[in-house]
Amino acid sequence: MMLYSRIGVLEFSQIDFVFRRLYNHTKMEETAVQGSSADEPPPAGHAPAAIPQGRDEEDWNDWRWQMRHRLTNLQELRHLLQLIPEEELAILDRDRMRMAITPYFASLLDPSDPNCPLRRQVVPSIHELDRLACDLSDPLNEDGQSPAPGLVHRYPDRVLLLVTDQCASYCRHCTRRRLVGARLWHMGRAQTEKALKYIRQTPAVREVIVSGGDPLLLHDDAVDRLLHALRAIRHIEVVRIHTRTPVFLPQRITPELVAMLRRYHPLYVNIHFNHPAEITPQAEQACAMLADAGIPLGSQTVLLAGINDCPNVMKTLMRRLLQIRVRPYYIFQCDLSDGIGHFRTPVSTGISIIQALRGHTSGLAVPTFVVDAPGGGGKVPVGPEYVVSQSEESVLLRNYQGRLNSYPQPVVYEGHRSQECPYCRAAETSGKAVAPDLAMCPAPELAAVETHA
Repeated sequence: MMLYSRIGVLEFSQIDFVFRRLYNHTKMEETAVQGSSADEPPPAGHAPAAIPQGRDEEDWNDWRWQMRHRLTNLQELRHLLQLIPEEELAILDRDRMRMAITPYFASLLDPSDPNCPLRRQVVPSIHELDRLACDLSDPLNEDGQSPAPGLVHRYPDRVLLLVTDQCASYCRHCTRRRLVGARLWHMGRAQTEKALKYIRQTPAVREVIVSGGDPLLLHDDAVDRLLHALRAIRHIEVVRIHTRTPVFLPQRITPELVAMLRRYHPLYVNIHFNHPAEITPQAEQACAMLADAGIPLGSQTVLLAGINDCPNVMKTLMRRLLQIRVRPYYIFQCDLSDGIGHFRTPVSTGISIIQALRGHTSGLAVPTFVVDAPGGGGKVPVGPEYVVSQSEESVLLRNYQGRLNSYPQPVVYEGHRSQECPYCRAAETSGKAVAPDLAMCPAPELAAVETHA
């Protein structure tokens, strides 16, 4: 009776979705009863439902259908999840950041566990209404470093281009809560031209990072026009796209999209993965399509309390990413955005995770842990301290097992001579030379100081 009372208020397409949800729940219970291999991690979340053969299979695999049928209100979530009062209050609050969950990603959520690591990323929490003294609307000062609408220029040789405020699903830990989903906005042609004009007039910029929101929610022709315009700027060497569509909306990665993207090499794609349960067969297939097109893939993970603040969760995630040809790139300390303090961990948690990865798994699976400095200070890499002490004779090092090892310093080292280095001379001539005290190849007068520090 409960099943029919729930279905009574749903459209036919939603009825089928509910059956998928129930199918998932049953299959996961069977898996739990049967057990798993000792070499495999325990099940986390729920496996995506098998697509039923029939007339709606085409709809389910259509990213536009997924976008049109996103769950955006309390009534829709009540049909699929056993919401707790704290979740319901947060969903009803008018001041919260927008909520939208694709049917695909909703099918992965545990309906009975409010602590499901995927559920906590997309279902509002009452803790979002809390405001801490350290919270900031724009914690990275992106608005203050914006020379043109939608453009952020923080680092010397690269810019960030925010082309939309829309996402397939909205992460509750989003650092751009002030922007995403607020206006249902895509950058228009006039605004795009202003950003492109700045990039054309700034030859120091060699890389453009296209983000948002999620830029792959733009239609193919809009992405094509943007990439074509960027590639027409001679000093742009690399274009990077930041997206979460393989996680929230793998249906978006179509053969047509991939065929278009592959025309604009060198093109890189960074994907936001937070938990091993996000790596479904559909997500794996989406990544495979991009990788097969010669697009290097990286991952960016946010360290989140109660979701992935566990060395074993992170190790599993990083290893699985390598298996699907995604190179772990960054683990971010959670930013100081309004209302996400409940997701933040101590910085020491991230350091401990890196220490648990280094040496205990492949170096390919060890990303860089960074704190994005408040106020627009940029990414600061943070990690375990492996240099115990230094002298003119030796450096005392601690390895991943905690053992101390001494490495002898060179007896004779003359230092790099920048005046004889063609790379240094060319950089000096172009005005792009790295400051001597920051350079990888320091000036001779600093070599002795740096060697014997």
